[in-house]
Amino acid sequence: MPAEAKTDLLRKLPAVHRLLDHPASRRLIESYSHDLVSEAIAHTVSEVRKEILSGRRTSEIAEEELLDAAEQYLRQQFQPHFRRVINATGVVLHTNLGRAPLAETALEAIERTARGYSNLELNLSTGERGSRYDHVEELICRLTGAEAALVVNNNAAAVLLVLRELAKGKKVIVSRGQLVEIGGSFRVSEVMKESGALLVEVGTTNKTHERDYEQAIDEETALIMRAHTSNFRIVGFTYQPPLAELVALAHRHGVPVYEDLGSGSLIDLRKFGIGDEPTVGASIAAGVDVVSFSGDKLLGGAQAGIIAGKAEYIRRIKKNQLTRALRVDKLTLAALEATLLLYFDEKRALNEIPTLYLLTRQKEELHRQAERLAEGLRAVFQDKAAVEVVEGMSQVGGGSLPTEDLPTYLVAVKTAPFSLNVLEHALRHVELPVMTTIRKEALLFDVRTIFPREIDECINSVREACKRLG
Repeated sequence: MPAEAKTDLLRKLPAVHRLLDHPASRRLIESYSHDLVSEAIAHTVSEVRKEILSGRRTSEIAEEELLDAAEQYLRQQFQPHFRRVINATGVVLHTNLGRAPLAETALEAIERTARGYSNLELNLSTGERGSRYDHVEELICRLTGAEAALVVNNNAAAVLLVLRELAKGKKVIVSRGQLVEIGGSFRVSEVMKESGALLVEVGTTNKTHERDYEQAIDEETALIMRAHTSNFRIVGFTYQPPLAELVALAHRHGVPVYEDLGSGSLIDLRKFGIGDEPTVGASIAAGVDVVSFSGDKLLGGAQAGIIAGKAEYIRRIKKNQLTRALRVDKLTLAALEATLLLYFDEKRALNEIPTLYLLTRQKEELHRQAERLAEGLRAVFQDKAAVEVVEGMSQVGGGSLPTEDLPTYLVAVKTAPFSLNVLEHALRHVELPVMTTIRKEALLFDVRTIFPREIDECINSVREACKRLG
């Protein structure tokens, strides 16, 4: 392009202050601010100037086009980092995707609590200061059979707090086969070290007998700890003492038993043919003195660590100085209370707590949803891709029920006008991202973790991705 033509195009670029007076700019200023819109327009004009100087732009640009580009820049810069996504991976408790979605009643409780003040630490009956834990303690006790309970910010915190209060400077006996590591390199042995407790390993990786525990007990023993292996299984030639027998042995020697259940289920999922996860109530009934478990795994609530058990130990734990540092906020308590209330009607819990609903969905329903999704995707691809409904397996995830596969239906996109890897990437960058998997040269949508209300949204996201890819 001749230098004179470039100069002419540069001269015709509107000034920032002129663009700020445009009606479209006034609308943007209402959504963002004068300074941010001014910055976006200046950035856009600068980019167009570079295009002209490099010869990549050879025609005049309209004010509306400049402002559209400025609006796009603002959206990219100030789009929330937290985004809702559609989970089509088939992993129900997907840690990277936030684990358990919350029940509608929990969402309503959060909104109700967040909109104004609340009685977080106020006893409305007496008008005096109360405890934030009172809102959920009785519910936890009624649902589990525990004498007392406490809630902290996650189960790792619960483990740290229990060991710090009940075993600091003393010995804690643990089977070698239970020295687990969970996500984020959180190891039972390391957290025990941080708590000040002294680890005593007994037995072997695959076998630990009652006599191993008994031989390790001495006057310095504070606890026998049982860590439930929620995220792996040792199979074959194995042995661990039945919980009731371990409790009886410990109590004969005056030693309390602490069980870290990890996932912590309040409903026995075995009657639905799902896994062999023990319930919290079963551990309490077996005589365990203190139990801890997660709020955002099989329980299906907000992230929390729940400690339940005998009153004498819970009282001590509540008084520990770490309790304040690890406490939960009002929104977590509101969501947890609403979730726990659903458990008093098991049928309602199974229908309304998303985690339980997703885990117990029937194959007939899943097949209907898969066919609906496949039909929509075929309309999007218009015979340019092979879309099939196939059988597959979902996973529980979140370090829960590691050996349990859940029968499901998958919608498989096996060929497309573009690379499946490119399509998978594009689906993560649309307005409502869809998380999928690629296996055996197919892009897979597992309908178990796609809520029925999300089927049409999923189709629209695929359509948007295809448009972007041309």
